[in-house]
This record gives sequence, structure tokens and C-alpha cells, in this order.
Amino acid sequence: MAFRTFDTAPHANEISRRALFRGGAYAAGAVALAGLPFGRELLAHDVAEAWPNVAALAEKYVSEKKVANMFLTFGWNQEDHAHTVGGGTLSIGGGDEVDENSLYRIYSMTKPITGMAIMMLIDEGKLGLDMPVSEVLPKFKDMQVLVDPEGPLDDTVDAIRPMTIRQLLTHTSGLGYSIISKGPLLDAYNENGLVGGRVSRFPIPGFPPVTPAPGLEVWADRLAELPLMYQPATKWSYSASIDLLGRIVEVASGMEFEAFLKARFFEPLGMTSTFMTVPDSEKGRLTDNYGVLGQTVLPIDPGANSIYLDKPFVPSGGGGLVSTPKDYDRFLRMLLGYGKLGNERVMSESAVKIGVSDLIPDTVDKTGSWMETEGHGAGGRSVNGTFGWGGAAGTLGAVDYNLGLRTSLWTQYMPTTAYPIRDEYLAALEADVKAMKKG
Repeated sequence: MAFRTFDTAPHANEISRRALFRGGAYAAGAVALAGLPFGRELLAHDVAEAWPNVAALAEKYVSEKKVANMFLTFGWNQEDHAHTVGGGTLSIGGGDEVDENSLYRIYSMTKPITGMAIMMLIDEGKLGLDMPVSEVLPKFKDMQVLVDPEGPLDDTVDAIRPMTIRQLLTHTSGLGYSIISKGPLLDAYNENGLVGGRVSRFPIPGFPPVTPAPGLEVWADRLAELPLMYQPATKWSYSASIDLLGRIVEVASGMEFEAFLKARFFEPLGMTSTFMTVPDSEKGRLTDNYGVLGQTVLPIDPGANSIYLDKPFVPSGGGGLVSTPKDYDRFLRMLLGYGKLGNERVMSESAVKIGVSDLIPDTVDKTGSWMETEGHGAGGRSVNGTFGWGGAAGTLGAVDYNLGLRTSLWTQYMPTTAYPIRDEYLAALEADVKAMKKG
């Protein structure tokens, strides 16, 4: 069976030049929106009338068969149920409509979940935000750093400081990534099976076959043997760090990574349809994932024969989960409640507040990076009172503390650069918020 490496967040280039929700204009309506009598729109489940520009965008892409579906959720504060806009079917031309219980590959939307798992362990005293990683994983002591990030692996210098948990949370540890690294380091990542996620059971042009490392512990050990791309805490560079945090969760908690997520997040939050491996009994809810090449749209991972029906060799904290709009909204609702879902406390208020804040070390140069004018918290972008991240197949989820709003976008296509959906979504969202403010 062939396995493929992939870009866990090609979306980052599209949204790096603006705040996640165009912070300034979006937040400007917060005070006015807080007092709006939304009335019947928010009593109905489908709120297309309240978000007409967003609804028109979803209708456009689905009707033109550029995507099989585009489904969006909007939830205010601690409302028990998010409201929805859009729709479509599990597959292009299929008859089964998507809804809040449809299964989507969320890829890098896994990262904020892993980040909050780390914040939970920090809050419990099992880890420290500025603890050296080598105190948990000794093989990461005395790391070497490439003189040239694209140069030979034996041309290195000593790391000037230890790699820390904070750096892993914020992609400032200096680690490479199979979707970022080039030259000998990229070759070494592929040769050692240092993959971050899965795309398909079938060969895909442009994706070299890679056999994953046989388990998360071996994956982490092999990563420790390779040099860093950059000196720790000097440069922001998207990395394999969140996957490494999955191994740190295991060591610090004494539980397997997915078991920890299930016990501490998924079960308390009622996220009953979030998996690393989709059970065969649930595959009828799994969307098809599409590859877009020019004007051609082809299924690269059909739900009925998805690679996500197989157990992963390496459970990926950076991009391994499948979830539903309903489930992920519950995670976002918990973040918006600063650790509480309704009356149920899942995390401490301080752990969430720190996790959604900007944690990038002061020594980091962000010039030219995706974070140049933004911040990064525990696995997600932190800017202007918003926190969230997106996935490689077009999904996006975030909370806005200014508005008391949690929202997510669901579709399935790769690469995300094939369509300007995220830019158009942000513009539509902004237009609808402005209209609400005027209304």
C-alpha cells in the first residue's frame, strides 16, 4: 500500500496577509452586534437569510460543481446548537446531502486540539510552557542546526538554546516539515517516514510514495536524529512541531495520544464522531475528497474507500483527525466559554486564555513569514481577539471573543490554492456582519 506525504496547511498562504476574520472591520461591529435582536433567524436551524453573502458563496460553488458541498456553522456564545448555512452532497452528483453530522477530513484543524491538550497538561503541572523538550524526550538534547536550511546534513552548528514546549506550540522550534523543507533535509524526512498526515490509498502525481515510521514513538526518535532548519526561538517556520507534541502528550500523561484526546476532550465535550480512524459502520457519512487540476475535479479519496478507514501508522497531532461540523463546533464552543461547555468545565479558564493568546517568543524574527503581522497561540493563529486554524482540504474553524461568535467552514478539495474560497468567504462574512450592524 502506498502512503503519501501532503501539505497539512496550504491554506496559510491565502490567509497570512490578513487576520483570520479580517480583525479590524470584523471586530468593529462587535458592540452593535451584541445588542441585535436576531429573533427568528436564530431560532431556525438554517440561517441563510441572516448571512446572505455567505449563503450565495456556498450556492455558487456547489451549483457550479466546483465542490460537492460547502457547509458553514455559526454559533453565538454558549448557544447549545450552531446554526447552519449552505449544503450540498457527500459526493459530486451524489444523492446524500451533507449536514452537521457529515464526516470531513479536518487535517490541520487538528492542531488547536493538540495545542489545548498541551495547555491542559501544563495547567496540571505535568509540563511547563518554557520547559525544555529534552526533559520529556531526552533524545532532543544537544540538537544540531543546519548552517544552510537547504544544505548538507553534516554542515551544522550547535543549537544556541534548548527547544521548548512554547516553541513547539508556535512553530518557532526550528524543526523542519515535509511540506516546508527542501534539499537533503526533505529527503531525510521522507526516507525516515516523518509524515504528518494522509491523503489517499492511491498514487497521486507529485506526491512521492513514503512509508511512515512504525508508530509515534519511533517517529519522534527519528526526528530527534535530524538537524533543525533554524536556531530555536529565532524564526517562525511552519513545522512538524505539533505532531511532536502528540508524543509529548503520551509521555506526560502516560496514555496513548488518541486515547488522551478521547478521554479528556471528545467524551466530555460530546464529540462522538471525531476519529483518527473512521469506523466502517460510519463510512456512509464520510465525504469524498477531491483533487482540483485546472478545470478538472477528480475524487482522490472517496469516502467509501478512504484511507481514513485504515488505522494510521502515526497518529498525527498536526493533521490526523476526521470530524463533523457538530463535533468541532462543540470544541469551539468550549474555547469560547474559556474551558466550559455550558455548565461542564473541561479545561481551566486560565489554560484556555493563555492558549489562545500570542505565545511567540520575543526573540523570534517573523519578517517574511505567515505570522509577520499576527500572533500564534497553542496550535492556532491568535489575532485581534480571534483564535483558530484551517485544514488542507478547505476547512476552517475559529472563535471570535469580540463578537462571542464561533464559526466554521466545511468543504473537501485539494489544494486549497485551486479556489479563492477562503478569501471570498472572509469578504462575504465581513459584508454580512456590516449589514447586521446597519440593520
